[in-house]
Amino acid sequence: MSTPVKHHSPGFLALVEDAKTRVHEIDIEEYKRLLAAGEAGQLVDVREDSEWQALHAAGAIHMSKGIIERDIETAFPDKDTKLVLYCGGGYRSALATDNLQKMGYRNVISLDGGWRAIEVSGLPLTR
Repeated sequence: MSTPVKHHSPGFLALVEDAKTRVHEIDIEEYKRLLAAGEAGQLVDVREDSEWQALHAAGAIHMSKGIIERDIETAFPDKDTKLVLYCGGGYRSALATDNLQKMGYRNVISLDGGWRAIEVSGLPLTR
């Protein structure tokens, strides 16, 4: 059950590419290595509510791109907390990571490949 790849507008892609120049990204293999070493931090799903409800990575918390900036400081007041953000493919998570860094978070990472990478990774999934 692979999620289809979306085609994005040039303006959105330019915004994402700009954000990616400032954020730390890792791929699914690096995330799995961090997880195995007990160094993965908190996985945060920034997809929309309907995407989260359909299926998500086990152990993840949900803070959609629409609310993460509003709620992150309440959920994680320590700005050194390691957070790994994922979305469908790594675009919204890059934007959210960039914003969290602007808010002072120092250990936030975007998962390149996002949900599509998690879905085929063998990591546990849940509803």
